Amino acid sequence: MGKPTGFLDYERQDSGCTPPLERIKDFHEFHTPLPKEKQKLQGARCMACGVPFCQAGRIIAGMASGCPLNNLCPEWNDLVYLGNWKQAYMRLAKTNCFPEFTSRVCPALCEAACTCNLNGDPVATKENERAIIENAWESGLIRPEPPKVRTGKSVAVVGSGPSGLAAAQMLNKRGHSVTVFERRDRIGGLLRYGIPNMKLEKKVIDRRIRLMEEEGVSFVTNADVGTGVEAQKLLKEFDRVLLCCGASNPRDIEAPGRELKGIHFAVEFLSSVTKSLLDSELQDKNYIDAKNKHVVVIGGGDTGNDCVGTAIRLGAGSVVQLEMMPKPPAERAGNNPWPEWPKVLKTDYGQEEAIALFGQDPRIYQTTVTEFIGNKKGELKKLKLIKLKPEKDPESGRMNMIPVEGSEKVIPADLVLIAAGFLGAQQYVTEAFGVAVNGRTNVNTKPGEYETSVPGVFTAGDMHRGQSLVVWAIREGREAAKAVDLSLMGYSNL
Repeated sequence: MGKPTGFLDYERQDSGCTPPLERIKDFHEFHTPLPKEKQKLQGARCMACGVPFCQAGRIIAGMASGCPLNNLCPEWNDLVYLGNWKQAYMRLAKTNCFPEFTSRVCPALCEAACTCNLNGDPVATKENERAIIENAWESGLIRPEPPKVRTGKSVAVVGSGPSGLAAAQMLNKRGHSVTVFERRDRIGGLLRYGIPNMKLEKKVIDRRIRLMEEEGVSFVTNADVGTGVEAQKLLKEFDRVLLCCGASNPRDIEAPGRELKGIHFAVEFLSSVTKSLLDSELQDKNYIDAKNKHVVVIGGGDTGNDCVGTAIRLGAGSVVQLEMMPKPPAERAGNNPWPEWPKVLKTDYGQEEAIALFGQDPRIYQTTVTEFIGNKKGELKKLKLIKLKPEKDPESGRMNMIPVEGSEKVIPADLVLIAAGFLGAQQYVTEAFGVAVNGRTNVNTKPGEYETSVPGVFTAGDMHRGQSLVVWAIREGREAAKAVDLSLMGYSNL
């Protein structure tokens, strides 16, 4: 695929970025795509390796290697090189419902598994994906295509995040009548309120939703199924119900002083900022403000980084990010060979902005909170921290992080954002439908299946597999749609 010597002839080139100190002035996306001719050269770098791990989507050493959607990356990289943008889009759309989302927020599992990593830089597959889908939108390749025949069957999809939208698109394409119920005021779920605007501008979501509406999908907002909307009503009015409510239970930090004012979950912070931005360009002040505050983010993942970038845009006086685990190496360790996911140090956009603004990396590794300290008004003012060290459990062999005696220190903190991950599905939804859950509170199904313990009720996404990536949610939505279709029709052509 591509040019046989392309990976030797051309260096990897990514899209341009607005400098950190400039882009923190607003909440707009800050990547500048390459011109088409330069993008074609990036397609040329796909090396006809014969072993396309990029599209494998296999679990290796406990982590995904290659695209979970099994995207036909070598094929559409080649088509980008040839300038056949229409065909490239057709190949991309065969496996991915929403390339405009994944090309912006996916960590590029395809690139991590690229064979070029063995002796250089991977193909810019994620950039090529974005170029393909944006060209398709701009050139009119994407048009409403409502199903020519309706099956007479109806499906309720509960939740409008990536898994719910993917399933809705597929089921509508099949000819079923699909209604998506969303508890928030706008469609998009995690995409809308969990991912900041500078990472995924909400007009990108709106564009896709309008298309789905034109194709026949119905959307109902402010519909909290399980409370405001009765589960039994959906079970009675629809032939099948698909639960795609996400992993919505944030993991808390148990320490003295947790009740103080100024401590929030990351998703609460991010969603409040996005909603205010959409409602009033932040003029209504209905968000958790970080201006001039000492902000501490607990958690070193993508959500924690999003909190760093958002707090900086709101005018934070300082930002610290706490990470329990040791600092990753700059390069692959010997026990982490290709094509495993590379466990290496990653400096994301939020951390880049903190370095540019404050002169240092905000991350403090092997550290956790032991106490939240406040004033007489009950307001958070300080954090007591302690260093951690790895120690292997002699019985289980697992590596645990344990406190280092005498390593405590106190730092200023006016605002703490807890980004420690999520525990599973929310109880009121699972109880309303009476579906079984596992020990991690995810909805339980047979391995590789999507129907719950209640006949006719299916599940997909983080609610099913636990907290994961947008690309995995899309895959789950597509697979669940096939299962629902098979249940309704006795066969499936999805």
